[in-house]
Amino acid sequence: SYMSGFGNEFSSEDPRCPGSLPEGQVTHTSTTTHCHSFIGLFTSRTQCFIDTYENLRCINNPQVCPYGLYAEQLSGSAFTCPRPANKRSWLYRILPSVKHKPFAAVPSGDLTENWNEVEPDPNQLRWLPFTIPKSTEKKVDFVAGLQTVCGAGDAKSRDGIGIHVYTCNTSMVDRCFNNSDGDFLIVPQQGKILITTEFGKIMVEPNEIGVIQQGMRFSVDVFGETRGYILEVYGAHFELPDLGPIGANGLANPRDFLCPVAWYEDRELATDYIVINKYQGKLFACQQDFSPFNVVAWHGNYTPYKYNLKNFMVINAVAFDHADPSIFTVLTAKSTRPGVAIADFVIFPPRWGVADHTLRPPYYHRNCMSEFMGLIKGHYEAKEEGFQPGGASLHSIMTPHGPDGECFEKSSTAELKPERVAEGTMAFMFESSFSMAVTKWGLHTCQRLDTSYHQCWESLRSHFNPNWKPSKQ
Repeated sequence: SYMSGFGNEFSSEDPRCPGSLPEGQVTHTSTTTHCHSFIGLFTSRTQCFIDTYENLRCINNPQVCPYGLYAEQLSGSAFTCPRPANKRSWLYRILPSVKHKPFAAVPSGDLTENWNEVEPDPNQLRWLPFTIPKSTEKKVDFVAGLQTVCGAGDAKSRDGIGIHVYTCNTSMVDRCFNNSDGDFLIVPQQGKILITTEFGKIMVEPNEIGVIQQGMRFSVDVFGETRGYILEVYGAHFELPDLGPIGANGLANPRDFLCPVAWYEDRELATDYIVINKYQGKLFACQQDFSPFNVVAWHGNYTPYKYNLKNFMVINAVAFDHADPSIFTVLTAKSTRPGVAIADFVIFPPRWGVADHTLRPPYYHRNCMSEFMGLIKGHYEAKEEGFQPGGASLHSIMTPHGPDGECFEKSSTAELKPERVAEGTMAFMFESSFSMAVTKWGLHTCQRLDTSYHQCWESLRSHFNPNWKPSKQ
């Protein structure tokens, strides 16, 4: 079960431990007062001790927590952030997370923040579906299956993004992951994933997204060969885009976001539990002798959450012309520049196309933003062939892109009647103001780069007619 809302003040306790949230606690104090007795001209002064009982409500860090738990705050923003942007949660756990052995560096595999491995490539890039390792050949869990495709910026300065894919075939056992660098927006493409967090459990299936915010420990269970995409942002959290003239309702509605309810395990291990920490782009690991998922109760507004993309309220042009894809923004991570995002998560869901006198597929475009696209299922409208589920494309800053030749010819002569667009399809875009560099793994090691991508535009031909005259209609 889940609680609904975006950025709410939530509270939850595991029903096995009722009253584990310290909503109120009775404290006993002794107060010394002075009583004056008048006997004639003689004044006797006696001390009277009055026992005072105070019922103190909403104690975040009581002297003694219910059930003998430890109180621990997880801060997702600076203490002094304005109230609307202040993010924190209080966790009431069997043992605090500070009880562990020292961290030591471990191999990071294909997860990287080195944006200078290879020379820049401004070409249109497209990847065939990323290969999932066969479980009969090698067991690979979520962390071992993380590979960085592209990114920009710097986790140390808390400004930038990383785009990764995960390909795995086995669940994480007695180990968890913690990202100290930023937030993960996870987009499953093949296979559902069960994410166990300190706040509870989240099941995320294809056509849903899950967001694990900075510093939250989690473990991933899979149920077969599994693949998906990850957008990582440093230094900002995802939020709902402003609606402006749209009004109070539309796009992704807050009530459709779900966060988990408290669940804990009190488990000590004979062999050590491994906590893997992504810190400054590198991986580190430490050992402890208990499960980190020992939070019995919690409250706050800094939580993991999920969202089903089918709940997105699509807004589109209903008369003529083509609206910009920003109208399909689900979540945004804002930069310090007004109106400019570190990254937007944009989807292209099933919808009606009704625009008159309009080329309905996406227009030809050169953009001051980077556009990384993935396909969860179906066929993307601007490129029916070649762009496959589980694959991706990257159109870098000012790199031209748009419908392929076949799509343009078909759409230019199509009868413009109301029609369903992208039925059975879900494509998405990670759009960023950063000029992203592709990693060595993305360009070479993965061996999934489609070197023939540019050919999809070679069939475009000139339709220029210098003798054209306006219609007399």
